[in-house]
Amino acid sequence: MPESNPLLDPVLGWYAEHARDLPWRAPGASPWSILVSEIMLQQTPVVRVLPIWTEWMERWPTPAALAKESPGEAVRHWGRLGYPRRALNLHACARAITERHGGKVPSDHATLLALPGVGEYTAAAVASFAFGGRHAVLDTNVRRVLARAVRGEEYPPKATTPPERRLAESLLPGPDEAPVWAVAVMELGALVCTARAPRCADCPVSALCAWRLAGKPPYDGPARRGQSYAGTDRQCRGRLLAVLRQAHGPVPKAALDAVWESDAQRERALDGLVADGLAEVLDDGTYRLPG
Repeated sequence: MPESNPLLDPVLGWYAEHARDLPWRAPGASPWSILVSEIMLQQTPVVRVLPIWTEWMERWPTPAALAKESPGEAVRHWGRLGYPRRALNLHACARAITERHGGKVPSDHATLLALPGVGEYTAAAVASFAFGGRHAVLDTNVRRVLARAVRGEEYPPKATTPPERRLAESLLPGPDEAPVWAVAVMELGALVCTARAPRCADCPVSALCAWRLAGKPPYDGPARRGQSYAGTDRQCRGRLLAVLRQAHGPVPKAALDAVWESDAQRERALDGLVADGLAEVLDDGTYRLPG
């Protein structure tokens, strides 16, 4: 890749025409609403996030509003987004922002990174999308686009590598265009350069794509296994947590026992929920969401 970024203009032009109209991208979207969207969108498609995000923004439009609630209420209103520890992370974030930053989401990348549950990607995304910062924003979609278009590989490594980060940083345009570039590449990966069925005929950089030009060589790295769900501890945890979310008081153990047949798996999952702070066991042996 030359010092200039030949992908920049075609990707920005494509995004200007094809970007989805999402509320957290609207002019004037608050930094808090963007932070909430980024945490909800981790490993979760937009169609599932939209209704939950909308409810959260109506109920808790500011970090201070959420910070006043118990962690259990965040878990209750997380719905079926999955990976519910993210709800606890958002609640902890709200409290940290309220207590340490005067109720305002910080704009500095390093300060964002110090918030509970905020990793490198989320800090870079919020700094870019909420505050116009110039950062390499590397989610799964971006990594896949760069792997194919620049490196000529069907898929990126399982975990982000230093060479990937250096490549992404080398492609960053100036400060005026960097935030748009970040979201545009992400959108291209989500809508066109998808994991299983890339729509190369619709791609604005197909003529430049190293993977396409090389004949689309198949991935030859470690096996990429899809995540199973049915019958797993994760499914069991979800069933148990659904009972706790629907109750507005302590839940008898028998009500939890009724939702999963395997005693050993159910007890393991229930112990895991308690250990993760997603449930509490009371002195009388009943369970509830964290208070």
